[in-house]
Amino acid sequence: MNKMTQLVLIRHGESTANRDNVYTGWSDVPLTTTGCQEAKAIGAKLATLGIDFKACHTSVLQRAIMTSYLVLEQLHLNDLPLFKTWRLNERHYGALRGLNKDITREIFGKRQVARWRRGYASVPPLLEKADNDRRYANLDPRAIPRGESLKMASARLQPYYQANIVPRLKQGEAQLVVAHGSSLRALIKYVEAISDTDIDGVEVQNGEAIIYDFAKDMTLSDKQRLYD
Repeated sequence: MNKMTQLVLIRHGESTANRDNVYTGWSDVPLTTTGCQEAKAIGAKLATLGIDFKACHTSVLQRAIMTSYLVLEQLHLNDLPLFKTWRLNERHYGALRGLNKDITREIFGKRQVARWRRGYASVPPLLEKADNDRRYANLDPRAIPRGESLKMASARLQPYYQANIVPRLKQGEAQLVVAHGSSLRALIKYVEAISDTDIDGVEVQNGEAIIYDFAKDMTLSDKQRLYD
C-alpha cells in the first residue's frame, strides 16, 4: 500500500504590521493579542484531526516562531523538533517595508503596487544596502536580499523544502510549516504546480492552515483549508 503522509502549512497570526496595514518583510514584528488568539484557535482545530506530526519548520522571525509555539502547545507537542530557517522568512519587501500599503498606492499608483504585491517576478524598490542582523551573520552577504520578488523568495525557499521536508514526507512523517503569507504562497505554487500568472489569485489568511495529503511517491492526493 502507498502510505499517505501530510504536510500542513500555517500562516502566522495577525502581527502589529498586519494590524497597521504596513509592509513588513524581514522586519521582526510581534503578534497582536488577536494574532495570539488566532494561533491558539487554529492549533486547537488542527488538534481535532489527530495528525501525527514529527517535526515543525518555521522562519527566524518572531511572528512565525511565536505562532508555532502556540500551535504546538494546542497540539500538546511542545517537545516536537522545531527547525528555524531564514529560508522560510517572509518575502523581503525592500524599501517598501514600514510603509502603509494605502499610502504606497497613492504614491506609486494602484497598478504598480498590485504588481509588486501579487506579480510573480515583480521586484519592489530595493534598499540601498542589505540589513546587518545577527540572524544572518553566517550567511554569504550575497544571499541577503535588499528586496525580493515572489520568484526570488521561491528560489531561496525551495532548497530547504527539498532537503529538509520532502525526505521526511517520503518516510511517512507528517510535517508542519509555520511561515508567512508570501513565503507560503511560494511554497503553495511549487507544491501545486501553479502557473506564474495564476499565483496572483492565491491568498493565505492569518491563522489559516492548509493541509496536503501526499502518497509516498509525493503525488498530491488531497487538499483541505482550515480556518480559525
